[in-house]
Amino acid sequence: MVGGRGTVLVAGGGGFIGGHLTRTLCEQGFRVRSVDKKPLDDWYQILLDVEARQLDLSVLADCREALRGIDTVYNLAADMGGMGFIETHKADCMLSVLINTHLLIAAQEANVGRFFFSSSACVYAADKQVNADVTALNECDAYPAMPEDGYGWEKLFSERMCRHFREDFGLQTRVARYHNVYGVDGTFDGGREKAPAALCRKIATAALTGCHEIEVWGDGEQTRSFMYVDDCIEGTLRITAGDSALPVNVGSSELVSINQMVSIIEQIAGITVKRKYNLDAPKGVRGRNSDNTLIKEIYGWEPSITLADGLERTYRWIFDQLSASGATGDRTTRVNASAGDRTVA
Repeated sequence: MVGGRGTVLVAGGGGFIGGHLTRTLCEQGFRVRSVDKKPLDDWYQILLDVEARQLDLSVLADCREALRGIDTVYNLAADMGGMGFIETHKADCMLSVLINTHLLIAAQEANVGRFFFSSSACVYAADKQVNADVTALNECDAYPAMPEDGYGWEKLFSERMCRHFREDFGLQTRVARYHNVYGVDGTFDGGREKAPAALCRKIATAALTGCHEIEVWGDGEQTRSFMYVDDCIEGTLRITAGDSALPVNVGSSELVSINQMVSIIEQIAGITVKRKYNLDAPKGVRGRNSDNTLIKEIYGWEPSITLADGLERTYRWIFDQLSASGATGDRTTRVNASAGDRTVA
């Protein structure tokens, strides 16, 4: 904990990344208050030694309640999902600005020591992401502003709020721009899942059912870099504790096409699938990759888990979930008695 007093708040603690961050902070010996709008039964992970609260952080009064006794804030709360969600729920994504606004106000009032904001690579200018062989995006590429419509604008605006709360009120804000986070204990169905989880689910279902045909959104040649969640958590902790207030990329620099990712998952699954391309599906930008020059310069670190290793872990976990639910993709609840917690998958 940066400030050395009070309890750490994980806003959005019922979500995918928030659940992993909460677990890591607990393992490091911190007292954690985890807050989310979702009912507790819908949280991805709940640890018994965590203060888990259902609060609506778009409401200022709930933010003030969440911040009682808090010194360090990790703000991961947002209404978001994969490309299929953010392209069709732009107003919902934009409304997350209420969460960020009210948390910043409450943090300033409470004299919080450090405030971390999880931004996104969706803040980057669209005209720099029109080719599959994209030049890796560095932090200066957010301006002149042309972010992803809806979600990207909300993130970029909230970054600037963090900057001005730091400049005007002295609130120590830190900002990370996440690039396509994936991994175990995350969303893999229902419309909010991102490409790695969606493709793992489709190929695992093919392996379980024997129907070896999957749908791929777009032509499969669009490119991205994908970061395993353990690297995301490590980067988050380093940036929050660090001295730099600059927004910084937290993402893998390993650029792959969607078709290449399908091939990696096929090798993991031990099957070959027929690819049916849906050219009308949401696809996002043509290419996006993370330039890690700044994070290496400031923190001497960058994400290092390879896509093959991360997909191996993710595929095996999703395969187990589908097997337990009859290959339907229904959410199931697992009890981890040794860890003393419940994980909702």
